[in-house]
Amino acid sequence: MAKYDKYPEVKVKGYDHCAWQGYDQITKVLEERLNSNSKNVVVVDCYPGVDVKEVVEGLSTLNFDKVIYSDECALKGEALTAAIDAYLTEDRVFGVLTTKNFQDVFREDKIGEAKGQIEGAKGNVLVCGTGAGLITTGDVYIFADLARWEIQLRYRKGMSNWNVENSDAPILTKYKRGFFVEWRMADRHKVAHYKNFDYVLDTNVANEPKLVSGEAFFAGLNETAHRPFRVVPYFDAGVWGGQWMKEVCDLDREAENFAWSFDGVPEENSLYLRYGDVRLEVPSTNVVFYRPQALLGTKVHARFGTEFPIRFDFLDTMGGQNLSLQVHPLTEYIQQTFGMHYTQDESYYILDCKEEAKVYLGVKEGIKPEEMIEDLKSAQRGEMSFDAEKYINTFDVKKHDHFLIPAGTIHCSGKDTMVLEISATPYIFTFKLWDWDRLGLDGLPRPIHIEHGEKVIDWTRTTAWVERELVNPVEQVAEGEGYIEERTGLHEREFIETRRHWFTETVHHTTQGSVNVLNLVEGEEAVVESPTGEFEPFVVHYAETFIIPESVKAYTIRPHGPSVGKKLATIKAYVR
Repeated sequence: MAKYDKYPEVKVKGYDHCAWQGYDQITKVLEERLNSNSKNVVVVDCYPGVDVKEVVEGLSTLNFDKVIYSDECALKGEALTAAIDAYLTEDRVFGVLTTKNFQDVFREDKIGEAKGQIEGAKGNVLVCGTGAGLITTGDVYIFADLARWEIQLRYRKGMSNWNVENSDAPILTKYKRGFFVEWRMADRHKVAHYKNFDYVLDTNVANEPKLVSGEAFFAGLNETAHRPFRVVPYFDAGVWGGQWMKEVCDLDREAENFAWSFDGVPEENSLYLRYGDVRLEVPSTNVVFYRPQALLGTKVHARFGTEFPIRFDFLDTMGGQNLSLQVHPLTEYIQQTFGMHYTQDESYYILDCKEEAKVYLGVKEGIKPEEMIEDLKSAQRGEMSFDAEKYINTFDVKKHDHFLIPAGTIHCSGKDTMVLEISATPYIFTFKLWDWDRLGLDGLPRPIHIEHGEKVIDWTRTTAWVERELVNPVEQVAEGEGYIEERTGLHEREFIETRRHWFTETVHHTTQGSVNVLNLVEGEEAVVESPTGEFEPFVVHYAETFIIPESVKAYTIRPHGPSVGKKLATIKAYVR
């Protein structure tokens, strides 16, 4: 039976009575907090995507004299779109990361009117909605946070973007607006108001809210930044998806496939914080924002700011199809075109595969770039099928192979492979060049980006260079009692270092001045421990990704439970 934990938690000690569940409990707590002898202003500042109507109805038993919706103070519809249009662009997928804040899209006259309504109210006032803290922080300030994955699921169910009516818009359009604009403004706003948090409200599950005190919330983030932890994984289907994760990760066997698992992407994943009987779900970016140096390390924080630079995710084509043929932008291209200051260098670590599985990597010797680009464009116009193997190298794969993919290298995983993708984290900047004559799950052609891709392909990454530089550059760097340490990459153009440890006994690790991200790539179960007892033993299972904050400094990993006496392996990534 699969042991993969789909619901990992951080248990926060000492705050069991600081969290509440359900609107009945929540309103009772707030009622006790309010001063019955004076007018109280309660502010619920909402991340875009929070169901404001549900929150207002849920708190209605507090009998507010006046309810003010902060969204009414902001630009709406076409006016809002015009204000952010330069960041949205005409591209179907890519925008430009906004430099705007909520203050830039809220109207001062409307904020003034709202303040006047608060002043004129005779009884308690509720100010609720996105950007509510721009009007007032009130007597009680609550921040209603929401997980990125839940926002995306709500988009699929028809939810519009913030302050526009676009429920019928394609998911890519909604996601682009969220990713490049809404979430950037919302994160800046949230962090600026951390100091005001009296409570945090979790509304990820409809009509099942959870509330935690601000003190307990920040204690949970602080604890997370000083011990091993896992973020909450999520899984999604894809046109090329496979069947491997169903068994290993104990997923719905009736689903057609699962293509992706995001199991180590704090930008996208959420975090479960356990307070007694209450489990709170919040975006894991909160840890990055609140304790960046403890989590990332001083040198990584200095280089990347409050961005988590390493990503681990799964790509499952076992029993599925090839990934799209693709390339990632060079550093200068992503900086100049999209406002991102580093690019998506990556690698494929082969967790599993079938016989005759392969990867596509780099271009063949002697090809003519202009001919290949013209064939790609002809294929995109439907005039022909692109002959990938005429131009692109293929390499047979076996379990535990590691293929390095610096930006600018054409690549994709073939069918019947299970890839642990280890990469930098600009997230969505993948230029698809060819998608094997297929449609997406929505029945529409998947976006192809030849016009971007042709500008970043490195045509010097030919067969001999790829074989020498990118295919299994494994080097043993240490050996001790019961373990071997190997350097498996990444390429010198990439800032991530990866180390694999094969072990039957305890292995001693240090964080090397950087946050560490690991996955148990061989073996059923291991335990992570502190040599000085700084944190409780942390058990991990096969294929689970886990994060070691830089503040941990030293830790050990050894076989545990059914794996005692057996040979295990971890892959570890950190910033050089």
